[in-house]
Amino acid sequence: MFRHAIFGIAGLCAVAILPAATASVAFAVDNMESTDAPDLTSVRAKIDAKDYAGALAELRDIAEEHQQADVYNLMGFTLRKTGDFKTSLTYYTKALELQPDHKGAHEYLGELYVETGDMPKAREQLATLTKLCPSGCEELEDLTKAILAKANN
Repeated sequence: MFRHAIFGIAGLCAVAILPAATASVAFAVDNMESTDAPDLTSVRAKIDAKDYAGALAELRDIAEEHQQADVYNLMGFTLRKTGDFKTSLTYYTKALELQPDHKGAHEYLGELYVETGDMPKAREQLATLTKLCPSGCEELEDLTKAILAKANN
């Protein structure tokens, strides 16, 4: 019974955000979650400008000094945007090893699975975000939009 209630709640959440999901799909570059994160302002600017090679070079330099989930999450994001899904997966995994409740890494990993057509794994990340964000959050909304967009294609 509890299981049915959870699925019912998840379904209601999906229906509640469906109108927003049919609008343009826009994803956050990242939300800094760690208090010990290095300054990633210039990296985010490069990502916003779609300068993924420049962002990746800067992130690699930062990663040499900082073993930090936000850095690895952005490395995964940048690599995913260049089409290097295998290496991207490695960095998302590393981010989640360092910080298992990193909402951004769960979102981006779910988006990787959507892009590679592994919808069961994408839904696993969605379920994790549903637990991490019982009142909703941007990461949950963005991954839901990506999954719905894929389902509508």
